[in-house]
Amino acid sequence: MVSVELRTKTERLDATRPQAIAEAARILRHGGLVAFPTETVYGLGADAFSASAVEGIFRAKERPHWDPLIVHVFDQAMLERVCFVPQTAKTLMERFWPGPLTLLLPRTAAVPDAVTAGRALVGVRMPAHPVALELIRRAGVPIAAPSANTFGHTSPTTADHVLADLDGKIEAVLDGGSTTVGLESTVAEITSQGVRIYRPGAIDRQMLETVVDYAEIFVPGELSPSAPEALPSPGVGLRHYAPRARLVLVEAGYSAAERADRPLQLALVRSIDQAFDGAGTIGVMLPEGWDGSCAQRVYRWGPWQEPERLAQRLFAGLRELDDAGASTIVCPVPEVSGVGEAIRDRLHKAARRS
Repeated sequence: MVSVELRTKTERLDATRPQAIAEAARILRHGGLVAFPTETVYGLGADAFSASAVEGIFRAKERPHWDPLIVHVFDQAMLERVCFVPQTAKTLMERFWPGPLTLLLPRTAAVPDAVTAGRALVGVRMPAHPVALELIRRAGVPIAAPSANTFGHTSPTTADHVLADLDGKIEAVLDGGSTTVGLESTVAEITSQGVRIYRPGAIDRQMLETVVDYAEIFVPGELSPSAPEALPSPGVGLRHYAPRARLVLVEAGYSAAERADRPLQLALVRSIDQAFDGAGTIGVMLPEGWDGSCAQRVYRWGPWQEPERLAQRLFAGLRELDDAGASTIVCPVPEVSGVGEAIRDRLHKAARRS
């Protein structure tokens, strides 16, 4: 196919207009790149069956080729063109699709090596977002789509975030407003015992164990930073999701069962004081009702007792503090289970310096 000629500026398409989705689908069919909203974050899409189109994703994101992509599908017929589906996977799909669950399954020969970084398994999911599903349906092909940001940077949850990283590097972005989940999908592989979770997300371990006997979380520390080609899945790199500012995390230091927020609030204030060296600007991800008077920049994160809300606003907050000129961002770390595991995963990877 002939690639779409890249524009000087990326076109912003209004996702509420059917003509805009049709135009985005046309671009994808002709080998171009379109960013689009899902329920998790904005994805950067290309025809998953076109090696040249997929290569465009790696160029635009400055993404290393050892990091595999996730393929998004519209229906069962499209899924079967991408991968082979064992019974356990079918059961999980019946429970959690459409939704923020990516499964690693044996790929078909139609999937280019670039999508899986040469691996035998391909990550697939069916997004639970009407714009994403309609775009895939109209394109008529499965869409390979990592997050629509520069590699390693904070993931985008609005079209503005996409344009901040990729304006002029891709043909179009479908503007569907803010995403609702705010964190990338759970990525899991089916094993003989149950499932192994490579990237936590909104579909958590307890939810998966309502379908399978056992779910374990893969420990990123088992990876070697010097051997990125050993990454088994998208989203398990040791450093990822990072703002430009230095990110300082404040841990609870007590069991989640205690639910004692006051010690953590005091630790946050101490960390803000310690981070200030007189030279930079301190920003803080501040839960509602907490004292952030000693911070120079504050992002009102949301209620500490509502982790789903914290997840939805996490990346937006990191980006806002970056844009406000913070040189250091101080952030408390939720200790709750469920989506709290996903928040901790993103924060710990974002805070790594190498």
